Amino acid sequence: MKTIGATTTYVGSEHGYRVRIVAVLKASGSLIKDDDDLARAGGVTAEDHVEVQPWLEAEGRFSFVTSDPCAVDLTCFEHLKRG
Repeated sequence: MKTIGATTTYVGSEHGYRVRIVAVLKASGSLIKDDDDLARAGGVTAEDHVEVQPWLEAEGRFSFVTSDPCAVDLTCFEHLKRG
């Protein structure tokens, strides 16, 4: 599964719209910007954060500004939520 560059929806308090995944911030502190490196690091976990760019509908492009919500706040990683 492609993670870096994938689009998904952020569902949380910061914003609630379409975002593009730029990188994964592992709980260990490493920043991963490549899917092969992410696979070697064990993929995305519930403890990780994901750097994302929000889609700017009015401008028809992704923002240059990023945020780093918890991975489980993205619809593509909802399955990682702890019970």
